[in-house]
Amino acid sequence: MRIGLVDPVHPVLQQRLEKAGHACIALHVLSGKDQELARPTLEGIVVRSKKIDAVFMDHCPKLRFIARVGAGLENIDVALAGRKGIVVLNSPEGNRDGVGESCVMLLLALMKSLVPANMSVRAGLWPREALRGTDLSGKTVGIIGYGQMGSSFAEKLVGFGVRVLAHDKYKNGFGNGIVQESNLETLLHESDVISLHLPLNAETKHYAGERFFTTLQRPVWFLNTSRGGVVDTKALLDAVDRGRVIAAALDVLEFERPELDGLDRSTDPDTFDRLLRHDRVLLTPHIAGVTHEGKYKMADVLATKILDLFPHATT
Repeated sequence: MRIGLVDPVHPVLQQRLEKAGHACIALHVLSGKDQELARPTLEGIVVRSKKIDAVFMDHCPKLRFIARVGAGLENIDVALAGRKGIVVLNSPEGNRDGVGESCVMLLLALMKSLVPANMSVRAGLWPREALRGTDLSGKTVGIIGYGQMGSSFAEKLVGFGVRVLAHDKYKNGFGNGIVQESNLETLLHESDVISLHLPLNAETKHYAGERFFTTLQRPVWFLNTSRGGVVDTKALLDAVDRGRVIAAALDVLEFERPELDGLDRSTDPDTFDRLLRHDRVLLTPHIAGVTHEGKYKMADVLATKILDLFPHATT
């Protein structure tokens, strides 16, 4: 098979595919014209952040699979691929540890006032009482979305002495010694911490909006490491200002460009500026799952999935 690499990926993927007899074409280093010439010959593509829509697929009439290095599939028209009989693969297993560990890091940074403590000392201050922290032990952590990332966070919480509630609209029977399966209402009423682990689609757009935050029965620490669009940023900031959210950590923003290479404030500049100024919101640039190990594992997992479907080149 001829497989196009739309974005740069860890070389292990290309090495494994070529060892099985497939040909890999690095589309990302070709000129626009050469890419157009290559697309009609492709039977598979590997992508990270580039958009794979109807126009792209129409130029690849032989396409049999689309493989995303990562978890989210919002940059791929999955419904259209299904109608065309194109298999869509992803590799959330590859960076689940990175995301789970980052959630613990972000939560502890919020609860222990890590960032303001660091800034205070660098400014020559020593405000120990003003920066008195909160213990995670004894708290209830609510996880919404119990896939690879949500379950990883739950696993990483073992040893902290917390109660873990998890809600997933499309899963059940996953409760165990680590996590208690929960309906959404109970989770929103009883959690001290809420962490989102949802894909971005029409159903989850602004999932955490005004109604979500007004349903909370106690002030919470809030985490989002999934996709920025699942949170209504203005509603979140209002909730922080009103005390419904104690503090928030966002690794993803609804202001991210589709290619995940930066921010675009043009959709709502007032909320964008308000977000950047807010001292109770911790921001990181979509790096929760960006680790050296995760880069390798995402590519390796994806290679395995491709080769499970297409074990070797035919002659």
